[in-house]
Amino acid sequence: MTEIFRVDPLDPDLNVIKKCANILRSGGLVVFPTETVYGLGADAFNSEAVRKVFVIKERPLGNPLIVHISNLDQLNYVTADVPKHAWKLIETMWPGPLTLVLRKSQKVSDIVTGGLPKVGVRMPAHPVAIKLIESANTPLVAPSANISGRPSPTIVNHVLQDLYGKVDAIIDTGETLLGIESTVVDLTTKPPTLIRAGPVSIETLEKILGTKINVPAHARGLKQVDKQAPRSKYIHYVPGTSLVLVELDDYSNLTKLTEKISEVAKNYLEKGYKVAIIASRETLHHYSRLIGIKLVVLGSRKRLYEVAKNVFKVLRNLNSLNVDVAICEGFDEKGLGLAIMSRLREASKQNIIKVKEC
Repeated sequence: MTEIFRVDPLDPDLNVIKKCANILRSGGLVVFPTETVYGLGADAFNSEAVRKVFVIKERPLGNPLIVHISNLDQLNYVTADVPKHAWKLIETMWPGPLTLVLRKSQKVSDIVTGGLPKVGVRMPAHPVAIKLIESANTPLVAPSANISGRPSPTIVNHVLQDLYGKVDAIIDTGETLLGIESTVVDLTTKPPTLIRAGPVSIETLEKILGTKINVPAHARGLKQVDKQAPRSKYIHYVPGTSLVLVELDDYSNLTKLTEKISEVAKNYLEKGYKVAIIASRETLHHYSRLIGIKLVVLGSRKRLYEVAKNVFKVLRNLNSLNVDVAICEGFDEKGLGLAIMSRLREASKQNIIKVKEC
């Protein structure tokens, strides 16, 4: 039986927090909100509880989990060494949607880190998450609260679709603020390496650190396996409906984009497919003359935080549209655009059409 607790995100009921903290201390699993997505929480130092996370999520054991902390004392429990340049990011970006990969302490089990000698750590910027970790008095592993491979949950209904009856409790505070997972940067490499794009942009990281960040193909959502980044081996964000992503090298001329998407959509229609187009608010009107097409607004190109917040929600809702294929517009990779495109590329399973310059 899964208990569901609806609480105020800014002023949660402390009795609920204490009850859920007790569940965690006893080896149970609690889904809780962060500013990014909902996480599936377990005591990071309880190997059996951590193992249950892998089983319930159907997550491969070699795929490391991020450890969530509520204060810097806990950072010392889970890491063996925090380099000087890491403190620049900690002091500037924590609490917040940034995960730092550092050398792990002996207290952290290999099951948490996929056998690697390093661990991903972050301090979430959500009052409920912080109070829950504080009350449990232990760092928590908290991967996204979904079946592995599916889009991450930004509302509790997404969690219920995947995990109801499989976890002990769910704390519901409504829709999460950012809608995509944290940026992950490995500080054990020289230069630092981006593992996952997220709300904290490459440009911001490079400015704070005063150095370039290595951005491998897998961090851009392109399939390239990196032995130092086990996450790159696995499938992520796949919706139930086939997704086609159409990209440009230069998004200054969106007419090329809309013309190509219209062409692809017509080809599918002629073959008898039911089609949806996922578009930005600025380009939606270009598809209004296409008969039989369902249109979905992802957000405004001028407000990429809006697009990022809607990505997983739109991907999960595709099944309800009763279409065979969805064709999605690409976005410029600058700033938050890199995080958006990495999710869309992974969701498309490399079903990507690149529009070449004339």
